Amino acid sequence: MNIRKANLRDYDAVWNIFSAVIRTGDTYVFDPETPVEDLQKHWFANYMDTFVVEDKGKVLGTYIVKPNQPDLGSHIANASYMIHPDAQGKGIGKLLCQHSLDFAKSAGYHAIQFNIVVSTNQAAVELWKKFGFEIIGTTPDGFRHQTLGLVDTHIMYKKL
Repeated sequence: MNIRKANLRDYDAVWNIFSAVIRTGDTYVFDPETPVEDLQKHWFANYMDTFVVEDKGKVLGTYIVKPNQPDLGSHIANASYMIHPDAQGKGIGKLLCQHSLDFAKSAGYHAIQFNIVVSTNQAAVELWKKFGFEIIGTTPDGFRHQTLGLVDTHIMYKKL
């Protein structure tokens, strides 16, 4: 598998992943009916770095790294990861996480903070913990889960 910077030729493949992931309404804040035109601002904006992982020429996952806050808060990164549902369970999340940690450190970030990790997404919570992220806060009822209703969200942090 190869992880590389995404380019506009990857737009359709990333949209395929993005739309499949948000459609379930159980892990990301994006409206499951988000139009394709919005992918630009959510995943390809000029202030973020976008990556894809591909295997044999097929894009299986993607992630972004961006400043968590502007200006005086820009030394802390924020990251988001998505893997196509058909490619889950193959260790891609681990590859993307390690790559993002290395990239963020080399880009001069001091830490990475995830602002919203849905508490019911136990696979993600456990993966981030394995990489040294800590839960530094919990927002009660912070997410409108499409099947479970209101569920808590976590803020997770790792110093680089």
